[in-house]
Amino acid sequence: MNDLGQDLELRLVRYFTVVAAHQHFGRAAAALHVAQPALSRQIQRLEKYLGARLLDRAPQGTRLTPAGERFLPQAQALLQAARQAELVAREQAETERITIGYVEDLVITAAVQELRRRCPDAEIATRQLSCRDVGALSDKRVDALIARAPLPFAADDVFTTPLYKEPRMLVVPRSHSLAGRASVTADELAGEEAAPCAFETADWASYRILGAGVPPIESYEDKLELVASGRAIAVLPVGDRRSSLRPHLVTVPIEGAPPSQVVLVSRKSDPNPMIRNLRQAATAVLTAPAA
Repeated sequence: MNDLGQDLELRLVRYFTVVAAHQHFGRAAAALHVAQPALSRQIQRLEKYLGARLLDRAPQGTRLTPAGERFLPQAQALLQAARQAELVAREQAETERITIGYVEDLVITAAVQELRRRCPDAEIATRQLSCRDVGALSDKRVDALIARAPLPFAADDVFTTPLYKEPRMLVVPRSHSLAGRASVTADELAGEEAAPCAFETADWASYRILGAGVPPIESYEDKLELVASGRAIAVLPVGDRRSSLRPHLVTVPIEGAPPSQVVLVSRKSDPNPMIRNLRQAATAVLTAPAA
């Protein structure tokens, strides 16, 4: 007759399987690092709970009773299931965290808020990156990256999700001949010499500095300073509002230029389920900012 109101203890089940494996209480007690009398009492508790004798004790060893033989495979399966449940829970706990990288001109607040709503118990961190620091994805400082294409990753190494597109704008000093125009065309800019840039090599990269003899410049603010001085002009996505903070610069819409593409990128080999959750959240709420 079992103990009413009590559940079967996995510890007692494990003790039974060890005794069954060793067929000897003394050797089983040594393997379990418990005293033999204590082990014997625990097995008796299990037998009382089940209402059946599981082991026959003899001077030369221990053998399973018919009830014990039937209980043993079920006991082993029970312990295996408990261990698997533990591993699943631990794995989930370990992976319910994510660090999201994003380039400095993008606002990802809506995606982060949506992800927190969908995964309220997850640990969610963000890290702002310069456009030249997107290698943080490759070296695992971030788990996912929201940035503008093109990006310096091999297609076989990353999974890319398009989020939204933005038109381009021309940024020029107020004294520039194009400053008063309602718009310019991509063809009008075709003859402009692009400044060398190690990061963006496409003809219509997200950021372009145009001007003859312009040296390579890494800092975004230094690029704007170069434009403000009249030595260059810049092609930027319209969603980047940082140039509007400078009173000496004006923006002009560009017609006929391919749009700037904002994407979410993650490592193909990364099993973190939070990346899938982020992808769903970002595609649901991230859109191009209003003009």
